Amino acid sequence: MSSITERLDELRKRIQEEDFLKGKGMSNEVNIRIFCYDPKNEMVVRYFVEQLSSMDLKSNVQIVDLYETFLSICEDKRILNRIPQLEEKRGKEFLEKQFEKTCDAKTFAKKVIDSFDGNNDLLMITGVGKAFPFMRVHALLNALQEDFNEKPIVVLYPGAFDGHYVKLFNRLKSNEYYRAFNMI
Repeated sequence: MSSITERLDELRKRIQEEDFLKGKGMSNEVNIRIFCYDPKNEMVVRYFVEQLSSMDLKSNVQIVDLYETFLSICEDKRILNRIPQLEEKRGKEFLEKQFEKTCDAKTFAKKVIDSFDGNNDLLMITGVGKAFPFMRVHALLNALQEDFNEKPIVVLYPGAFDGHYVKLFNRLKSNEYYRAFNMI
């Protein structure tokens, strides 16, 4: 198996290829790719993403961090500053139930779609581990594929994907998502 830096270099090359950007060879499937990595390499992947935005690429990449998206949703709903007091007063379980109602996959998907600049060639989703348990990537991808099917999506995923199930951190219970393909 290649090192994480070799795999990230390959990812950087692939996201610039015309065939990838046009979804060639996808047999009319949605162009969603998952780049899995060992969670212990999280900081290497974050550094790569940080550097990616300053690289001279042939393609325009819009990077969406799911945790930052979560915070933005909380700001929009004017609850971000009240979260610590609510957790202290009502408990963690209460907060989780409230987030399930207000920060569901459709809300995340709408926020991502609304922020997407149509001049970009692809959407790269990061922060999957940081956004857990507020957002699960399989639920987000299901919500996104309804309205976001013209541009490729690449998910940087700290865990495993076997073509049918995603398993966050290589530990949590697998969730079914069969419409994506492994990136590398």
